[in-house]
Amino acid sequence: MKAKIRDTELYFDIDGAGLADQGGGLREKPVAFIIHGGPGSDHTGFRGPLGPLAEKLQLVYFDHRGSGRSAAGDKSKYTLDENVEDMEALRRYLGLGPIVSIGTSYGGMVAMAHAAKYPGSVSHLVLVVTAAQPGFIARSREIARERGTPQQVALTEDLYAGRIDTPEKLRDFHHHMGPLYSRSYDAAKSLERLNRGIHSPEPLNAAFAPGGFMHTMDLRPRLAAIRAPTLIIAGRHDWICAPEFSEEIHRSIPGSKLRIFEKSSHSVRVDEPERLRQEILDFVA
Repeated sequence: MKAKIRDTELYFDIDGAGLADQGGGLREKPVAFIIHGGPGSDHTGFRGPLGPLAEKLQLVYFDHRGSGRSAAGDKSKYTLDENVEDMEALRRYLGLGPIVSIGTSYGGMVAMAHAAKYPGSVSHLVLVVTAAQPGFIARSREIARERGTPQQVALTEDLYAGRIDTPEKLRDFHHHMGPLYSRSYDAAKSLERLNRGIHSPEPLNAAFAPGGFMHTMDLRPRLAAIRAPTLIIAGRHDWICAPEFSEEIHRSIPGSKLRIFEKSSHSVRVDEPERLRQEILDFVA
């Protein structure tokens, strides 16, 4: 399905009924937005790992502008603030009240900024393997040099130099970087997931190439404005959003909860999917 909102068209999909049987009657299930990362990725990698949440939540998957199945539009608007406004516009388009906002990696940045700007629009905020400031870029370079192969070090530099400029290069980046992203990396399963997705280098480079917005993005001054109960999940072995950045967010959002997954890297939904789902359900309940 597609929603014509603002100056673009967003692809979205809904998993799970909005009403559930309870005690001989019906109750309305909470609606959760699943906010993908990247930028330049799409929502498809979340459907399998998070799909079982649809038993308790109604899940809304969507692709950011310029990504996946959403419209390309004006490339100058591939920014965090535009993604925030798109997300809020989609919530209103669907006629929803406060949502459960589940953002992973870059999606966590969008979720943080959205919850700070629109506190009445979010009932619960879940931030998975993310960061609130650009220091994660330098730190990821350090970790890649410490843990990565020469090829992975070179690919990390390609990412921040803006040299990943075709869908094929972006797919290959994720394939070869897979062992850093996941502690339980399986090459065949990884390729299967990558082949299902749509890879869009333009939003990626708008964020990470020299001059990209990610190099100056700093959400820390906004975090105190977040009012929703917040759960923060980090992967102990995360190479790109190291756990110290989740710890920083935890200190900055009053009353937030922090869970560090000891067996996970950045892809906690691959490394510890059952625990991830249970933590989310326990928190929302």
